[in-house]
Amino acid sequence: MKRLTAAIVGGACALGLGTTAASADIVCNHEGDCWHVKVRPEYRSEWGLEVHPDNWKWAERDARRYRWREHEGRGYWHNGHWIEF
Repeated sequence: MKRLTAAIVGGACALGLGTTAASADIVCNHEGDCWHVKVRPEYRSEWGLEVHPDNWKWAERDARRYRWREHEGRGYWHNGHWIEF
């Protein structure tokens, strides 16, 4: 019984070490388009992008300014189009 308990506890610990918390930064452009990024790329300052932590939320008063526009891949939104890099 002790071996079974040790095996279960050991398996649970290994599983816990093997998983990582999913986190993503939030990027918004000056047009109000916001999307999640899994890895923060190097954005140029002239692109006018703001990078926020993954727990960032816009204020109630800004609800008309921002909107979610998720997209897969590396890039950014500009004038309603996804620009890949």
